[in-house]
Amino acid sequence: MSFTKFHNLSNLLSRAHELAASRETISFDLFDTLLIRRVHDPDLVKPPVARLIAARAEERGIKLSWQQAQKRRDVIEARHRALAGRNFPDHEACYPRFMAELLTGIFGDAALLDEIRDYELFLENQMLVPRALLVDWLKELAGQGKRIFVISDVYLPASHLEKLVAHAGFADSVEAVISSADTFLAKASGAAWPMLAKKFGLVPGSWLHVGDNPVSDGLRPAEFGIEALVIQDWREKFRKGMARRYWHYGQGRPFWRGRALQQLMLPLEAENRSQPPLFVEGCNFLAPLIGGFLQRVAERCQALGIRRLFFLSREGYLFQQFWQKILPALFPAGNVPEVKYLYVSRMALAGAACAYEGLKRSNLDIAFLPTGNRDFRDICRIFSLDVTELTPHLGRYKLTPETCLSPKHDGYLPEHQVLFSELLEDDDFQAEVRRQSAAANTALLRYLEDMGFFADRRVALVDIGWLGTIQRYLYDAARHRPDCPACFGFLFGATRGVEYPTTPENQIEGIIYDRHCFDMAASSLLYARDVFEEACRAPHPTLQAYALDGDGYRLRFRETDDEVGQAELAQDRYFAPLQTGILAAAPRFAAASAVLGYSLADYRPWFNLVLIAKLAFASTTEIAALRQKAHLDDFHGGHQPKKQAKAPSGLWDFSLNRLRFSPFLRLRHFLRHRRDRIRE
Repeated sequence: MSFTKFHNLSNLLSRAHELAASRETISFDLFDTLLIRRVHDPDLVKPPVARLIAARAEERGIKLSWQQAQKRRDVIEARHRALAGRNFPDHEACYPRFMAELLTGIFGDAALLDEIRDYELFLENQMLVPRALLVDWLKELAGQGKRIFVISDVYLPASHLEKLVAHAGFADSVEAVISSADTFLAKASGAAWPMLAKKFGLVPGSWLHVGDNPVSDGLRPAEFGIEALVIQDWREKFRKGMARRYWHYGQGRPFWRGRALQQLMLPLEAENRSQPPLFVEGCNFLAPLIGGFLQRVAERCQALGIRRLFFLSREGYLFQQFWQKILPALFPAGNVPEVKYLYVSRMALAGAACAYEGLKRSNLDIAFLPTGNRDFRDICRIFSLDVTELTPHLGRYKLTPETCLSPKHDGYLPEHQVLFSELLEDDDFQAEVRRQSAAANTALLRYLEDMGFFADRRVALVDIGWLGTIQRYLYDAARHRPDCPACFGFLFGATRGVEYPTTPENQIEGIIYDRHCFDMAASSLLYARDVFEEACRAPHPTLQAYALDGDGYRLRFRETDDEVGQAELAQDRYFAPLQTGILAAAPRFAAASAVLGYSLADYRPWFNLVLIAKLAFASTTEIAALRQKAHLDDFHGGHQPKKQAKAPSGLWDFSLNRLRFSPFLRLRHFLRHRRDRIRE
């Protein structure tokens, strides 16, 4: 009997439906037939396993690199295959046997076998995708009462393959899963077919087999009298060829490593369905950037010996969810910090930060960055101070609550700043500020104690950016305590518009972009910082204040029933598909990054291109979809600044018509952006 080869799945299924009507038994190959791989080479799942073995060896004081662990595995597996070939027609190996020998040789016993096996199967599952049409047909056949078998030539025994089949969702439709690793009788030699016929009482004349290998799944079953259909899908070959090409390019040219990452992150088969444009942007644009950011944060925490990490609200909400999704694949050894979500905001922390050091000049510089802030009343609003109690102190320096303190507004005089600086040095004034801030500070410290903030000597604080204001205020509020930890801030982007008071105990670092590290491409973040804030923002309202509640504390959040609050809720709903897309891509990012063995330093050249293309040279459609509609700045006041020469608009602020029809608009803005960065 001969076999038939097909170059697309629809033609194969048309023929298979005709033949299956007269067959009682249908068998399928597993890999590259029922399940397709994201990677071009199945052996790419082995290096991450070797890295886990090396990590466990390091914990036990054993000097072993992951390359050495991988080489030992290859040698032992090859020896097992050679030994099997002496007694059986196929040179097959059995995973539990050779892996137990490997682990015993390294650790003295095979106690880690279950952990290593589970991680390798987890990676296999992440790299395998059910072929939707074929799996649907398999389930249909099972519903008709056909006997369904899954057969594979692989070193994983049937008990392991059953876990892959169960994860793919069709285990209930399969009578048995058969692996050559259990019997050393494979499809490739033809020895598996008579063995299966005898074991399960199968008749070759009523048996149909579907696979992808012309020899193992075509010629050998045909020789035994089984009708065989072989799929060699040109589309699948093209996709794997692209993955192979980008992987090989990346070996010598780092630029292509990020492209290889995105190739392996692509949704396949049933994953690849119609989605809203924002969902697609979340998957393809933001998810790789956030993944690279958090992977780098974890690496920095490992290097610094940090055991406790806090994601700061509200952007930390999505960061924490993304973190939880990438941990199993990227950090199986578990050597990463314990994480918690910390409810903070600039408004809530500003007042609490004044309880011991009073009002500082640097804090006021930050307060007057928003153009809507003008006078001392705005300062009191931001730092939660009672202006009535402080007015007598202002009077001693010929100031009033309405005295203009910002040069951006009418009525400003330089001597106002001189007088206000003298006020800041007034002990009585600062004593009143500290008195008013004491309750908020006490409530904050109680909250931090509950969250375990003071339990370690070092903590990491993760936020979107941009000045490090939240960390600045948080550290000022807690630094007086002897158990205050050293704070290491990791920001998605650090613009450093106001100089940060860096010390060994309090420092920030921009991961994707840092103004202290000249990076023209990464500075494209400055085009649309609000996009990243809205993409990561939590659905809960911003924190307004920390308040005492008897012997405890309570968190007071901003009300959402006003116009601004309702606009923000509407924007949360608008950007929900964007966040869904980001989180949907997180497991694929982690698995792809683990298999490739790369991190942010490897992806950065590609990310630079993506940032420029998506921000500096974004299409009109992309800008219309991504730019924020309502952005709440909790520091911003209600004053209108004086009219000045019109500041140049940012690219993302222009009307859609201007974006569509103004010639060379993006190029002109990019050249101006480059000039500004060089002059910084």
